[in-house]
Amino acid sequence: MKTAAAFCFRAFTDTKPLLASCVIALALVLATRSAHAVTVVPPGNRNAEQPSVHGASAERMRELGATYEKKFQNICDLLKKDARLRSEIRMTAAAYGIDPVHIVGAIVGEHTYNVDTCDRLQDAYLKAISRVNGSVNFGYRGESVGKFIKRAEFADCLKCKDSYSLWCCREKVWEKSFRGKSVDGTAYPDALFSEVFFGPFYAGQSFGPGQINLLTALKMSDRVHRVSGLPKLDIEDGNAVCRTVMEWDLVLPYIAATLRQSIDSYREIAGFDISRNPGVTATLYNTGGEELRAWALADKNARRKSEGLEPVLPQENYFGWMVNSRLDELKALIAHP
Repeated sequence: MKTAAAFCFRAFTDTKPLLASCVIALALVLATRSAHAVTVVPPGNRNAEQPSVHGASAERMRELGATYEKKFQNICDLLKKDARLRSEIRMTAAAYGIDPVHIVGAIVGEHTYNVDTCDRLQDAYLKAISRVNGSVNFGYRGESVGKFIKRAEFADCLKCKDSYSLWCCREKVWEKSFRGKSVDGTAYPDALFSEVFFGPFYAGQSFGPGQINLLTALKMSDRVHRVSGLPKLDIEDGNAVCRTVMEWDLVLPYIAATLRQSIDSYREIAGFDISRNPGVTATLYNTGGEELRAWALADKNARRKSEGLEPVLPQENYFGWMVNSRLDELKALIAHP
C-alpha cells in the first residue's frame, strides 16, 4: 500500500489506457478494501488455450525459421547438462524464499520466446565492451543518466530508502515531466525511461541468460546486496551493471529478486498469493510493471465486489501459459541432481 501512489504514474506501452484512471482507482481500492485473507492463486492456467504470442516474438521466429519447441528443448538440454547451474538455481531460490521452478520458468520462457542468434551476438558485444574500463555509459544525446537524475524534478526521489523505490520514483518523474516533451531545449522521446537511457550502443533492452533489463537490475540492487551479499550497483559504473546481467553466477540473484518482487507486490497490493503459480510469475517477469498491474487488478476486483461479483484471478499471458503447461517437465528438470 505504501508505494501505490508512486506506481500510479508509471507507464508501460501496453498499459497506457490504465493510467488515466489510476488515481481514481487508487482511491477506490483504498476505500473498499478491508482486511482479509490473501487469496492463493492455484497452479495451472486460467486460459484453456494459449494466448496469442507477442508479434515481435512470432516475427523473429519466422525470420529464423525456428520453432518454439526446438528452442524450448535447447534451453532444457543446456540446463540438464549443467548440474552446477541447477544447484545454483536451487540455492538462489531458497535464499529468496521461492520455489526454484519460478527461476527455471523465467529462464526457459525467455530462451523459448525472446532469445535468438541476434540477441546472443548483442550479448557477446556488450559483454566484451563491458570489460573495457569506461566503455559503457548510460545516457541520452550526450547527457548521462547520472547527470539527468540530478535535475530538480527528481529531488523528492532522494527520500526513497532503497534502490527499488528510488528507481521507480525516477521512472514516475520521467513519465510525468519528460516523456514525449521538450524540456530546456531537449526533445525527449515518447518512450520508456529504460528505452531512452538504458540501451547502450543500441544493443537492445534486455541482456544475458536471464534477459534482464538494465534498469530492473538497478532496482533490485539493494535486495540482492542484502540477501546475496553482492556489491551494490552504481549508475556511474555501467561496466559493472552490464557484467552483472551477463554472468550466470551474478544474474541468478537478480532473476530471483525480480520474481520475489512480483510475488510481494501481488500479495501486498492485490491480495493474491501467486507463489504457487509459476506461470503468473513468469508472465510478470516477461511483461514487467508488476505494481501497476497489481493495482489495476485490485481496482478491477474492488469494482466487481461493489457490483456483487466474484473477484478475478491473475491470468497468464502466452509466456506464462507455456510455463504452466510444461510445469511437470520444468519441475523434473530442476529436481534432477
